[in-house]
Amino acid sequence: MSDDVRLVAWVRGRVQGVGFRWFTRAKALEIGGLRGFALNLGDGRVQVVAEGSRERCEGLLEWLQGGDTPGHVDGVTEIWDTPRGGYEGFAVR
Repeated sequence: MSDDVRLVAWVRGRVQGVGFRWFTRAKALEIGGLRGFALNLGDGRVQVVAEGSRERCEGLLEWLQGGDTPGHVDGVTEIWDTPRGGYEGFAVR
């Protein structure tokens, strides 16, 4: 039985044009064991999809909500689901 989960987070604020996706990928790689991507959305948000253990996904979410991100995060909305797979590593899209 796998304890892997899927985290989908939408990050609001000044998060585009500041290297947010690149730093999100770097943080995911630092945490390790996460697969997914970070993607700029047309409305100014960044969508982050991460699959891996709940503990590692929670670590990424805490970083997204914290003050160490580039730019300025006004808020994060997240949903949790079962993993869908299909990702190799963590990508910037």
